[in-house]
Amino acid sequence: MIVKKLSLAGFRNIKNASLGFSGGINILYGKNAQGKTNILESIYICATGRSHRTRFDSRLIDFNGHEAHIKVEIENMGRQNRIDVHLKKDEKNGVKGIAVNGIPIKKSGDLFGTLYCVIFSPEDLQLIKNSPGERRRFIDMELCQLKNVYYYDLGQYYKVLKQRNSLLKKIQKNYSFRDTVSVWDEQLAAYGMRVIENREKFIKKISRIAGEKHSKITGGAEKLEICYRPNCHAEELLTKTAQNLERDIIFGSTSAGPHKDDIIFTVNGSDVKVYGSQGQQRTAALSAKLAEIDIIKEETGTSPVLLLDDVLSELDSARQRFLFESINGVQSVVTCTGIEDIAKNYSGKGGVFFVENGNVTPAIKNKA
Repeated sequence: MIVKKLSLAGFRNIKNASLGFSGGINILYGKNAQGKTNILESIYICATGRSHRTRFDSRLIDFNGHEAHIKVEIENMGRQNRIDVHLKKDEKNGVKGIAVNGIPIKKSGDLFGTLYCVIFSPEDLQLIKNSPGERRRFIDMELCQLKNVYYYDLGQYYKVLKQRNSLLKKIQKNYSFRDTVSVWDEQLAAYGMRVIENREKFIKKISRIAGEKHSKITGGAEKLEICYRPNCHAEELLTKTAQNLERDIIFGSTSAGPHKDDIIFTVNGSDVKVYGSQGQQRTAALSAKLAEIDIIKEETGTSPVLLLDDVLSELDSARQRFLFESINGVQSVVTCTGIEDIAKNYSGKGGVFFVENGNVTPAIKNKA
């Protein structure tokens, strides 16, 4: 799978741009805060229907503008597809319309599978040190791309969770509402069980693949395992919500369920977050992100588009070399501050673009 062409209008600081990408490494270089990350963000939105940087669609539109357009043309195993995203400002957040091959879609879940994408930024190197919420998001975004049913179950779970939490707060003021909680508990358990089961399968797979990559990076000296730490097991969810009801009423929130899950990274049996060095934490995170690519290949039969956002400056030469060896044959769009950042790994095949003040200029003619 490759993005052949990207067109932007009024997107963040990019007034107008049209970029033709090759199937190899495509480089966006320039000083910081010029718009390089905005280009990667636009591709990610076309893959997932949302930004990885903000929840507010209005912030994606040029500050002085009222609407923005993103269009990507994709080739996948000989088939051509086009995704159009139209953003408009309103008084609250913004209005977003998405169309695939000219046909509007009603919800973001219908977009998944048209363009597979893996994004890797310096923040991802902090995956292990970050909050459990960030690690859950790491799991969920991958599973949503791969399984429409997971996207549906996860969305329904959080809708029911919101309703249950709202009811808990009402019970604090009027205890007669307590008898209605069981209705929400049953729905919460039904969707939550499926979320937990899918996460468990995914973590087993990513642990195996990431472990293999980590072993190669470390020359076999370290064994990486990624372990799922569910807040409660799937079959226990309904019982747990019932048992915790009085506590939940007091705090006005639900204490049991997959919204409290976490994943733990261990190297040679020790928790990397607690006992690992910064280098070990980064190597484990790199292995996990690269494993995403292999999982998408296994599940779909096609390679995702890899977006590398200024991550090279955070990796030493050995990890950089392993990264580029691992993504051979995967279309990549890479941002960096200078072309010398990537010179050792650049084959000369691909597009090179200079980005300055939202203007994108081809620096080297694209090579297939």
